Amino acid sequence: MNRRSLLGTAFAVTTAAVSGVAGGVAGTAFARDTSKQSSTNRDIVMKRWSWGEGTASGARVDGATLVFDHATGTTQYTDPASGVTRTYDTATWTSPSAGTSFHVQEIIPSWTASTPGGSFVRIEIQCVTAAGTTTKWYNLGNWAADDTYLARTSVAAQGDTDGFVAVDTLIARAGFEFVSWQARITLLRPQGGADSPSVGSFGTMASALPDPGKLIPSIPGIAQGVILNVPQYSQEVHVGEYPQWDGGGEAWCSPTSTAMVLAYYGIGPTPEEMSWVDPSYQDPQVDFAARNTFDFTYNGCGNWPFNTAYAGRFGASSFVTRLRSLNEAEKFIAAGIPLVGSASFKKNEIPGMGYGTGGHLMVIVGFTNDGRLVLNDPFAPTNAGVRKIVGRAEWEAAWLNTSRGVVYVIHPSSVALPAPPAQGNW
Repeated sequence: MNRRSLLGTAFAVTTAAVSGVAGGVAGTAFARDTSKQSSTNRDIVMKRWSWGEGTASGARVDGATLVFDHATGTTQYTDPASGVTRTYDTATWTSPSAGTSFHVQEIIPSWTASTPGGSFVRIEIQCVTAAGTTTKWYNLGNWAADDTYLARTSVAAQGDTDGFVAVDTLIARAGFEFVSWQARITLLRPQGGADSPSVGSFGTMASALPDPGKLIPSIPGIAQGVILNVPQYSQEVHVGEYPQWDGGGEAWCSPTSTAMVLAYYGIGPTPEEMSWVDPSYQDPQVDFAARNTFDFTYNGCGNWPFNTAYAGRFGASSFVTRLRSLNEAEKFIAAGIPLVGSASFKKNEIPGMGYGTGGHLMVIVGFTNDGRLVLNDPFAPTNAGVRKIVGRAEWEAAWLNTSRGVVYVIHPSSVALPAPPAQGNW
């Protein structure tokens, strides 16, 4: 496991062993008490713009895709891994401003893109704050689909009076919450080259959440008894493999979870694409996902939008958002869409999970008939031990109080999303 807290700290597992679960485990039982509902004071919105709403310079719209058309500028960029500085032709797209009824504390962008050859894309966000200031453009990632020509990376040390970037999340300083924001996408290709980077989808999730601990546990809803047949992959069987990418195996919870969801839909890298993986390694798609979600500066594979962008390489629609409760997660499960959720918890805090972690990703695959949560937890010694039934209220509290309800939503276009709530967070 290696997913940092909201302030950017990486954590490790606090126990070396994990208890596998077969069948049911002790946990909180729920009756249908309709007098208790989930906390609703969780402001979360997902904002997407059509390409036509923004201002393009050197980029054109091809169907639903934003494509590099011609250079309107040049810039130099130094690859942080190799130290090589190259000159790039640039094209840009800038969104109009977006606002909402609440002051925004955090913004997380998501995108899917294609970066042939030596090209890459840069994602930036600028805001107007409650103090009346206009922020600089914060860089939320220099992203390439693979690492052949340069390392994909987040950008550290961007903090100022208005806010700061914690790996993949733009966070407002107290008193400088965001009242509006806009995005800028820069498409870059080696100067004079013919590579044509493109962006298929883009969105921003903006949120303002109550202090941790202020929630009412959800009661089981529409997905009771629905368990999706998501393949089971263990990160632990990869311990020691390719340590240059986040230490190898032990910290691969995020790419392992993403690989499980892709396999559920029958998509992912081809055998030819995975030919560089040692043939003696089990589940090479996990090694492939670790390499291709790795964030050089963060030095980890747990960058949230880097994982959803990776899923987009295989035609999946994918994005990062926050949910308000497991009742919202149930809507996705009922629609046939598993979710990758992020949570931190102490050892024995959650029935069915006999370890503690400061940051971990796992797949929400369903609910038992009595509403308990069913997970594919990659922190297991074998693939067979990945499926776990855990305490619903305890896991929900850990998830909402730490990552504040973060999930990866990954689905092919043939599988429709559930209808969003009035304050749409997907």
